[in-house]
Amino acid sequence: MVEVFKTNVEHRVHAIMLIEQIHKAFPEYRANFDLDDCDRILRVTSTTGSVEACELIRLLEEQGFEAEVLPDIVPQ
Repeated sequence: MVEVFKTNVEHRVHAIMLIEQIHKAFPEYRANFDLDDCDRILRVTSTTGSVEACELIRLLEEQGFEAEVLPDIVPQ
């Protein structure tokens, strides 16, 4: 399962710190940032099932950042 988040993370150093915290708190997740995207995307993949979006958002908020789930939009 993959979940994609819009964030307000701007600096690579913050992204690296957050990825380390995500991997520590959720060892079954693999996370990466695309800071070049206008939404400063955080992609999280779970190797064992679903991604707990609320828990990830809370983790980022505890570090002073914002995140929201980007909806799946399928072009018709």
